Amino acid sequence: MSAAAVLAVVAAAVAALAAAASGYELTKNGTVITYDRRSLIIDGHREIFFSGSIHYPRSPPDTWPDLISKAKEGGLNVIESYVFWNGHEPEQGVYNFEGRYDLIKFFKLIQEKEMYAIVRIGPFVQAEWNHGGLPYWLREIPDIIFRTNNEPFKKYMKEFVTLIVNKLKEAKLFASQGGPIILAQIENEYQHLEVAFKEAGTKYINWAAKMAIATNTGVPWIMCKQTKAPGEVIPTCNGRHCGDTWPGPADKKKPLLWTENWTAQYRVFGDPPSQRSAEDIAFSVARFFSVGGTMANYYMYHGGTNFGRNGAAFVMPRYYDEAPLDEFGLYKEPKWGHLRDLHHALRHCKKALLWGNPSVQPLGKLYEARVFEMKEMNVCVAFLSNHNTKEDGTVTFRGQKYFVARRSISILADCKTVVFSTQHVNSQHNQRTFHFADQTVQDNVWEMYSEEKIPRYSKTSIRTQRPLEQYNQTKDKTDYLWYTTSFRLETDDLPYRKEVKPVLEVSSHGHAIVAFVNDAFVGCGHGTKINKAFTMEKAMDLKVGVNHVAILSSTLGLMDSGSYLEHRMAGVYTVTIQGLNTGTLDLTTNGWGHVVGLDGERRRVHSEQGMGAVAWKPGKDNQPLTWYRRRFDPPSGNDPVVIDLTPMGKGFLFVNGEGLGRYWVSYHHALGKPSQYLYHVPRSLLRPKGNTLMFFEEEGGKPDAIMILTVKRDNICTFMTEKNPAHVRWSWERKDSQPKAVAGAGAGGLKPTAVLSCPTKKTIQSVVFASYGNPLGICGNYTVGSCHAPRTKEVVEKACVGRKTCSLVVSSEVYGGDVNCPGTTGTLAVQAKCSKRPPRSTAAAQ
Repeated sequence: MSAAAVLAVVAAAVAALAAAASGYELTKNGTVITYDRRSLIIDGHREIFFSGSIHYPRSPPDTWPDLISKAKEGGLNVIESYVFWNGHEPEQGVYNFEGRYDLIKFFKLIQEKEMYAIVRIGPFVQAEWNHGGLPYWLREIPDIIFRTNNEPFKKYMKEFVTLIVNKLKEAKLFASQGGPIILAQIENEYQHLEVAFKEAGTKYINWAAKMAIATNTGVPWIMCKQTKAPGEVIPTCNGRHCGDTWPGPADKKKPLLWTENWTAQYRVFGDPPSQRSAEDIAFSVARFFSVGGTMANYYMYHGGTNFGRNGAAFVMPRYYDEAPLDEFGLYKEPKWGHLRDLHHALRHCKKALLWGNPSVQPLGKLYEARVFEMKEMNVCVAFLSNHNTKEDGTVTFRGQKYFVARRSISILADCKTVVFSTQHVNSQHNQRTFHFADQTVQDNVWEMYSEEKIPRYSKTSIRTQRPLEQYNQTKDKTDYLWYTTSFRLETDDLPYRKEVKPVLEVSSHGHAIVAFVNDAFVGCGHGTKINKAFTMEKAMDLKVGVNHVAILSSTLGLMDSGSYLEHRMAGVYTVTIQGLNTGTLDLTTNGWGHVVGLDGERRRVHSEQGMGAVAWKPGKDNQPLTWYRRRFDPPSGNDPVVIDLTPMGKGFLFVNGEGLGRYWVSYHHALGKPSQYLYHVPRSLLRPKGNTLMFFEEEGGKPDAIMILTVKRDNICTFMTEKNPAHVRWSWERKDSQPKAVAGAGAGGLKPTAVLSCPTKKTIQSVVFASYGNPLGICGNYTVGSCHAPRTKEVVEKACVGRKTCSLVVSSEVYGGDVNCPGTTGTLAVQAKCSKRPPRSTAAAQ
């Protein structure tokens, strides 16, 4: 068959696909979004999609353009976001679409950057977001049961979904109207709940699908983790390795879409640090495309911050800081760059991936080749996989030998030439550093306002025989609920021996408590993300006569997943006094008074107006139940600002009246450190002078020792071997459906070449470390090996110092490396320092 005939066949196939695939109503000047098994189809053309989750409420609006631009620079063509019902309708019928909740502005910015968008309406979203995104007021609707075939829930769910769809339609944001949104999601990860609710669950999910389609958006709808998605709705995968764990939709007319590839692990208070390597993420994405997937979304691409009280139970304010763009929106390398290179490589192979005939060829135990080929057009891509986790290997494919590193995939863009290896990182690395700001010590004068007298039963208005459940009292307006009771003791009740003390035992449904007896601080207790219920036992002093117990119970968000969310409980459950001469005294049914919230919350002391309405005193250390404040000026420059709360206990942080989240540095994880102690202060919140830093401290701490810091990623590194393929972005271009070497590609032609590049307006000031041979370590902590080439640093300094970007060929000849040195790995490791300052001379650097 001639090339012209082949092209004619392909054109006819495109037309047939456009006609045969599931279609959606198109308005004038819009885009037709259809699909088949191979991909989503945009105006009759198959396409591959690289998407990233960025949630608009988790970042200030002034940062949205930069985040979206960096995502596009990273090779993405889609931005995905949930819609947060409790943020948009915090009170029934009261709506908020401003500031961080201006979703219309967010999606228009995506369109301005010429990217597609996916809107995940839910409206249950989970997302480690308070109550999974469901507003608290839903719990108070009579006879409601969430997320099942329950008429009250379906009524309000439909109203909200319709509201959001109509707002997006009014702004012409669906692709069918010429907007960026190509997919919409209804419900979220429902399959396990469908099992729990049985027939009612199946009826509900079918209703949800029909309700969503009836909104007539003109784009396909999706459901995550819903293998049997009803009708035209496309099921999608969430997980770390969907290429291996998910067989795809049962309906073979629907494409393989991956809506959540977790770039790290979200963290809760009590969690140790967790990471996911760039190599593992790249492997998972290459694997997914090798089995026929054509859309992968990174969850999260930028996590941001759970401001205020928006985190779900025990979830920290810092969210997915290990994403390709960290909490501050800075590039996390090599994760960002390695994935960018992967996207570039896969785009080289787009025609083969979307039109080629797939086949699988075993290459040995745990080795295989997955091929997409159009022989008539000489179009081919091969994925050579090594699933051994400990052994590198060499395979023979089509008569040629290829080295394939352990647990890796090599992409052969023409079934001959390796353009990318998931295990070989060509992208630079960087190290995040935190820098002391002079504003820490300037005017470091703290004032405090202590909570009014600890409440007593006789002064309360909410009284019951037993302690009340907490959520039903606080209604998600505050984390705090006081429980108080009084009891009388006689002389014979108290222990005779002085060294014996009675013990207060409090059983709670969660999450944490601070206890006082006769106004004296007794101690704290808390549960965990896994086991929220707990028992606290603390020794105390009692007296003859009337004794008073007051317990401040705090929650750290509502649960965000599971069935029967509307019935989840928190707060004090039972209280006893152990160790009395007369035995255990059970106070559970003694009669309890309750006070919702804190005095400082009711007075709004975190606001400028509220601050002026209370009397502030000079600050003292280790004062529980105390509001602290000080003034500070912002650090100079544009680097992100951070507050280091290491010296504090547990509480809530404010800057200029804005809640920046809960802190809990007194809760240490298994490695002996707090899960989070650094808190992002967006510069958009700061004034040129006189900002107010305030927090409510539950347990006691040392505010004088709090530090104001700035964040940089100015330490840049490379760690590459001679086995790395040439850099896909600079060494190859695609001509006539084949990868061709770019003329003069890089400094080293088709040899592996390391590229170091400083952030905007900065240059390489010095080379901190450079070694060729067998260096070891990670960025910021490299050491030379036994085969170190002494000339390496001199060569690197000559090439890099004073430049914003430099290229370094990874070759023994360049650095004088000894190829016969036992143990050499042919590796180049470099760490350089970027700065706005003039570069140091080479002599000074040495």
